[in-house]
Amino acid sequence: MLEDMDNNEECVETSILTPEDMSGMVGTSSPHTMSDLVAYIDGGSLGNPGPSGIGVVIDGSTDGTIRIAKSIGRQDNNVAEYLALLEALQCALGLEAEALHVFSDSEVMVKQMSGEYSCRSPRLYSLNWICRKLARSLDFSISHVPRESNAEANSLASSAARNAGRWYNGRVRGPNEL
Repeated sequence: MLEDMDNNEECVETSILTPEDMSGMVGTSSPHTMSDLVAYIDGGSLGNPGPSGIGVVIDGSTDGTIRIAKSIGRQDNNVAEYLALLEALQCALGLEAEALHVFSDSEVMVKQMSGEYSCRSPRLYSLNWICRKLARSLDFSISHVPRESNAEANSLASSAARNAGRWYNGRVRGPNEL
């Protein structure tokens, strides 16, 4: 959860790899093509539901580490976790990766993706189905890690959620109002 964040930290939205950037990478051989990627992902919200963000760190790219932080509007924690996974899967496919290993601190999502838990929520079921479908295009695996082993993705998600939280009732809120 993100409730314990320092509200005085600067809110910055970062999106190093956008869908427009990736559009040129799909297709035949690309200078960005690689075989194996490792992703650390996190999603969170300021409240449940509340202003939310995702953080994704992907290692193994020929261009170096890819870091993605995106505000995703008002969501709950579980949806945010799935949207972080979806972002990592889309990025891996856009980079023409052969394999993607994901590390997440969301035990529920990891167990749902591995089939150990079922998804009862219609919204989570839809996200789980989409992620499973995309994952079939890759040599895909997912593992649970403790939160402290996922610090960089958590920091990106927290920053993005704080940025999403700056908008309230049609006005930008100051850092002391978050």
